[in-house]
Amino acid sequence: MATVAEPSDLIKVLHLLLLSFSWGMQVWVTFIAGFTMRRRVTLHTFGLVQSKLFPVYFHLLLGSSLLSLAVYAVFHPRELLDWHYTVQMVLFCVVPITAGLNARWLGPKVTEIMFQMREVETEQGLGNQIGRGSLKAAYDKLQEQDPKYRGFRSTFVLYHGMSSVCALIGFLSTTVILIYTALKLSTI
Repeated sequence: MATVAEPSDLIKVLHLLLLSFSWGMQVWVTFIAGFTMRRRVTLHTFGLVQSKLFPVYFHLLLGSSLLSLAVYAVFHPRELLDWHYTVQMVLFCVVPITAGLNARWLGPKVTEIMFQMREVETEQGLGNQIGRGSLKAAYDKLQEQDPKYRGFRSTFVLYHGMSSVCALIGFLSTTVILIYTALKLSTI
Protein backbone atom coordinates (compact mmCIF):
# COMPACT_ATOMS: atom_id res chain seq x y z
CA MET A 1 0.00 0.00 0.00
CA ALA A 2 1.34 3.41 -0.96
CA THR A 3 1.95 6.08 1.62
CA VAL A 4 2.70 9.70 0.96
CA ALA A 5 4.37 12.30 3.11
CA GLU A 6 2.18 15.17 4.25
CA PRO A 7 2.94 18.30 2.20
CA SER A 8 4.62 21.11 4.07
CA ASP A 9 2.72 24.26 4.92
CA LEU A 10 4.72 26.09 2.24
CA ILE A 11 3.60 23.57 -0.42
CA LYS A 12 -0.01 23.91 0.74
CA VAL A 13 0.15 27.70 0.53
CA LEU A 14 1.82 27.62 -2.90
CA HIS A 15 -0.80 25.16 -4.12
CA LEU A 16 -3.62 27.44 -2.96
CA LEU A 17 -1.91 30.48 -4.47
CA LEU A 18 -1.60 28.71 -7.84
CA LEU A 19 -5.26 27.72 -7.77
CA SER A 20 -6.30 31.22 -6.72
CA PHE A 21 -4.10 32.80 -9.39
CA SER A 22 -5.60 30.57 -12.09
CA TRP A 23 -9.17 31.13 -10.96
CA GLY A 24 -8.75 34.89 -10.54
CA MET A 25 -7.10 35.21 -13.93
CA GLN A 26 -9.91 33.21 -15.53
CA VAL A 27 -12.59 35.38 -13.92
CA TRP A 28 -10.84 38.60 -14.87
CA VAL A 29 -9.98 37.79 -18.48
CA THR A 30 -13.10 35.81 -19.33
CA PHE A 31 -15.75 37.94 -17.68
CA ILE A 32 -14.57 41.34 -16.46
CA ALA A 33 -11.94 42.55 -18.95
CA GLY A 34 -13.77 41.31 -22.04
CA PHE A 35 -17.12 42.66 -20.94
CA THR A 36 -15.62 46.03 -20.01
CA MET A 37 -13.46 46.46 -23.10
CA ARG A 38 -16.17 45.44 -25.54
CA ARG A 39 -18.24 48.39 -24.36
CA ARG A 40 -15.43 50.95 -24.16
CA VAL A 41 -13.11 50.51 -27.15
CA THR A 42 -13.57 50.10 -30.90
CA LEU A 43 -14.10 46.65 -32.31
CA HIS A 44 -10.68 46.58 -33.99
CA THR A 45 -8.91 47.85 -30.86
CA PHE A 46 -10.67 45.16 -28.86
CA GLY A 47 -9.45 42.50 -31.30
CA LEU A 48 -5.90 43.86 -31.23
CA VAL A 49 -5.80 43.86 -27.42
CA GLN A 50 -7.15 40.31 -27.32
CA SER A 51 -4.58 39.16 -29.88
CA LYS A 52 -1.81 40.35 -27.55
CA LEU A 53 -3.42 39.45 -24.20
CA PHE A 54 -4.83 36.00 -24.88
CA PRO A 55 -1.61 34.16 -25.80
CA VAL A 56 -0.04 35.35 -22.53
CA TYR A 57 -3.19 34.50 -20.59
CA PHE A 58 -3.56 31.01 -22.07
CA HIS A 59 0.12 30.17 -21.53
CA LEU A 60 0.08 31.47 -17.93
CA LEU A 61 -3.05 29.43 -17.28
CA LEU A 62 -1.46 26.38 -18.89
CA GLY A 63 1.67 26.74 -16.75
CA SER A 64 -0.13 27.38 -13.47
CA SER A 65 -2.59 24.54 -14.04
CA LEU A 66 0.22 22.10 -14.90
CA LEU A 67 2.03 23.08 -11.68
CA SER A 68 -1.19 22.61 -9.69
CA LEU A 69 -1.71 19.21 -11.30
CA ALA A 70 1.87 18.20 -10.49
CA VAL A 71 1.58 19.21 -6.84
CA TYR A 72 -1.76 17.45 -6.51
CA ALA A 73 -0.49 14.29 -8.21
CA VAL A 74 2.61 14.09 -6.01
CA PHE A 75 0.57 14.21 -2.81
CA HIS A 76 -2.37 12.13 -4.04
CA PRO A 77 -1.07 8.98 -5.74
CA ARG A 78 -3.68 7.03 -7.65
CA GLU A 79 -3.47 4.08 -5.27
CA LEU A 80 -4.89 6.28 -2.50
CA LEU A 81 -7.61 8.04 -4.50
CA ASP A 82 -11.23 7.68 -3.50
CA TRP A 83 -13.89 8.90 -5.92
CA HIS A 84 -13.74 12.52 -4.61
CA TYR A 85 -10.02 12.71 -5.25
CA THR A 86 -10.45 10.98 -8.60
CA VAL A 87 -12.95 13.65 -9.68
CA GLN A 88 -10.50 16.31 -8.57
CA MET A 89 -7.65 14.64 -10.46
CA VAL A 90 -9.75 14.53 -13.62
CA LEU A 91 -10.59 18.22 -13.22
CA PHE A 92 -6.91 19.02 -12.62
CA CYS A 93 -6.23 17.33 -15.98
CA VAL A 94 -9.07 19.11 -17.80
CA VAL A 95 -7.79 22.63 -17.06
CA PRO A 96 -4.38 22.31 -18.76
CA ILE A 97 -5.96 20.44 -21.67
CA THR A 98 -8.46 23.23 -22.34
CA ALA A 99 -5.82 25.93 -21.75
CA GLY A 100 -3.42 24.10 -24.05
CA LEU A 101 -6.03 23.83 -26.79
CA ASN A 102 -6.63 27.56 -26.52
CA ALA A 103 -2.95 28.46 -26.28
CA ARG A 104 -1.65 26.31 -29.12
CA TRP A 105 -4.55 25.87 -31.55
CA LEU A 106 -7.81 27.73 -31.03
CA GLY A 107 -6.45 31.10 -29.88
CA PRO A 108 -3.97 31.51 -32.76
CA LYS A 109 -6.63 30.40 -35.27
CA VAL A 110 -9.18 32.89 -33.90
CA THR A 111 -6.58 35.67 -34.09
CA GLU A 112 -5.58 34.77 -37.65
CA ILE A 113 -9.18 34.81 -38.84
CA MET A 114 -9.94 37.99 -36.89
CA PHE A 115 -7.15 39.82 -38.73
CA GLN A 116 -8.47 38.54 -42.09
CA MET A 117 -11.94 39.82 -41.20
CA ARG A 118 -10.44 43.09 -40.04
CA GLU A 119 -8.88 43.72 -43.46
CA VAL A 120 -12.24 43.33 -45.19
CA GLU A 121 -14.02 45.43 -42.55
CA THR A 122 -11.45 48.21 -42.85
CA GLU A 123 -11.94 48.31 -46.64
CA GLN A 124 -15.66 48.80 -45.97
CA GLY A 125 -15.12 51.48 -43.29
CA LEU A 126 -16.21 49.19 -40.45
CA GLY A 127 -14.56 48.33 -37.14
CA ASN A 128 -13.88 51.82 -35.79
CA GLN A 129 -17.07 51.92 -33.76
CA ILE A 130 -17.63 50.57 -30.28
CA GLY A 131 -19.27 47.16 -30.61
CA ARG A 132 -21.16 45.88 -33.64
CA GLY A 133 -24.58 47.09 -32.53
CA SER A 134 -24.47 50.56 -34.05
CA LEU A 135 -23.65 49.20 -37.53
CA LYS A 136 -25.17 45.73 -37.32
CA ALA A 137 -27.01 46.24 -40.61
CA ALA A 138 -23.75 47.18 -42.37
CA TYR A 139 -22.05 44.02 -41.04
CA ASP A 140 -25.03 41.91 -42.11
CA LYS A 141 -24.96 43.49 -45.59
CA LEU A 142 -21.21 42.86 -45.88
CA GLN A 143 -21.71 39.24 -44.88
CA GLU A 144 -24.47 38.82 -47.49
CA GLN A 145 -22.54 40.47 -50.33
CA ASP A 146 -18.98 39.24 -49.74
CA PRO A 147 -18.56 35.44 -49.80
CA LYS A 148 -14.96 35.72 -48.60
CA TYR A 149 -16.06 37.71 -45.54
CA ARG A 150 -18.97 35.32 -44.96
CA GLY A 151 -16.49 32.42 -44.93
CA PHE A 152 -14.18 34.26 -42.53
CA ARG A 153 -17.12 35.10 -40.29
CA SER A 154 -18.48 31.55 -40.11
CA THR A 155 -14.99 30.14 -39.45
CA PHE A 156 -14.39 32.81 -36.81
CA VAL A 157 -17.69 32.00 -35.06
CA LEU A 158 -16.83 28.28 -35.08
CA TYR A 159 -13.32 28.66 -33.64
CA HIS A 160 -14.31 31.44 -31.25
CA GLY A 161 -17.17 29.26 -30.00
CA MET A 162 -14.85 26.30 -29.42
CA SER A 163 -12.37 28.58 -27.65
CA SER A 164 -15.13 29.98 -25.44
CA VAL A 165 -16.38 26.49 -24.57
CA CYS A 166 -12.83 25.44 -23.63
CA ALA A 167 -12.43 28.57 -21.50
CA LEU A 168 -15.76 27.95 -19.77
CA ILE A 169 -14.97 24.27 -19.12
CA GLY A 170 -11.57 25.26 -17.71
CA PHE A 171 -13.15 27.92 -15.51
CA LEU A 172 -15.83 25.57 -14.20
CA SER A 173 -13.22 22.88 -13.54
CA THR A 174 -11.03 25.31 -11.59
CA THR A 175 -14.10 26.47 -9.65
CA VAL A 176 -15.02 22.91 -8.66
CA ILE A 177 -11.38 22.21 -7.70
CA LEU A 178 -11.43 25.27 -5.43
CA ILE A 179 -14.71 24.15 -3.88
CA TYR A 180 -13.30 20.67 -3.21
CA THR A 181 -10.15 22.26 -1.79
CA ALA A 182 -12.13 24.58 0.47
CA LEU A 183 -14.20 21.70 1.77
CA LYS A 184 -11.12 19.55 2.42
CA LEU A 185 -8.53 22.14 3.48
CA SER A 186 -6.90 19.75 5.93
CA THR A 187 -6.11 17.26 3.14
CA ILE A 188 -4.78 19.68 0.51
